Amino acid sequence: MPADIRRYIEETYGTDFYITSVTGEEVMIYPLPEWIAIEGKLAQIPNMEPAKRKFMDRVNYFGKQASMDGQGRILVHPLLRTLAELDGEVCVVGKQSYLEVWNKPRYDHKVRGEPYLEEDAAKIAKFGI
Repeated sequence: MPADIRRYIEETYGTDFYITSVTGEEVMIYPLPEWIAIEGKLAQIPNMEPAKRKFMDRVNYFGKQASMDGQGRILVHPLLRTLAELDGEVCVVGKQSYLEVWNKPRYDHKVRGEPYLEEDAAKIAKFGI
């Protein structure tokens, strides 16, 4: 992790993370305080809600807590590393409150397969962007 980003993360969130996925195609790395906030929101949804159950099943299956080491590395556990195919070049994508890590060819395919349309731009413009 680049030193300036690492320093910001350590100062803002600490060095503990929750690493998970919903699909197994990508790795989602949440600073632990951000993940705890998500858990709080999930607690507001009834346990019998099918979408909550599916989401929880997946993030728990793929999920593990991890800490950043002294060199700014975070270990992705073997099950998720294998399923996400993180054995070569990867893309690290900032998603405001967490990071996604993708196998580079898979991410290239995803981005190229989902063109950014005028309708998308119009929707985002409604938010002043």
